[in-house]
Amino acid sequence: MTEYVIPQPPQPSLAVSGTEARFPVRRIWCVGQNYAEHAREMGGDPDRAPPFFFAKPGDAVVPGGGALPFPVKTANLHYEVELVVAIGIGGRDIPADQALSHVYGYALGLDMTRRDLQAAAKKAGRPWALAKGFDQSCPIGPVAPVATIGHPERGPIALSVNGEIRQQGDVSDMIWPVADIISQLSAFVALAPGDLIMTGTPAGVGPVQPGDVLHARCVGVGTLDVTYDAA
Repeated sequence: MTEYVIPQPPQPSLAVSGTEARFPVRRIWCVGQNYAEHAREMGGDPDRAPPFFFAKPGDAVVPGGGALPFPVKTANLHYEVELVVAIGIGGRDIPADQALSHVYGYALGLDMTRRDLQAAAKKAGRPWALAKGFDQSCPIGPVAPVATIGHPERGPIALSVNGEIRQQGDVSDMIWPVADIISQLSAFVALAPGDLIMTGTPAGVGPVQPGDVLHARCVGVGTLDVTYDAA
């Protein structure tokens, strides 16, 4: 048994639908502006921009969502609902026509964003890791195995705040579908089992206030509920 000089950090993991097993989380990769209308609302050009990627730490995951404290150091917290890909087989330079064989399953997640910190970092030309990778910034529901649900190439994905629909799109609206995302990302980094890929969010991102109740759903994949503690 390996002896560590400090207590070993806990392994982040997600529930797997229909089993008692867990999916261990290694890294979280995120695709920016992968829905045309969201790219436009963020000032991007979906007809020209290639996919770009950023990361969240694995321990930013909040398995199953639930009640969360409102994040510190922000006055403009935003929700972004996303289909999440759970990688089961790693690889580098994965061809798009083989990419789906590397997927273990899918989940539904929220890429929570401190938008004010992100805007300030963008303006200064600085990294926006603290806007995206802060503590508890990535609530994710259970992983639904491909063996159970197949590959969700289409289907509604939506988010409501306090019962009011704020985001509504379809997985088929993604500029870069899952196979292309895996192929593109694996050209830059070697993917490994346990990696998660958040595939981008539909239009309609907006602010969250203390006390708000968020409900996300993606047909065939699952639902996710998050409540932010009142101030």
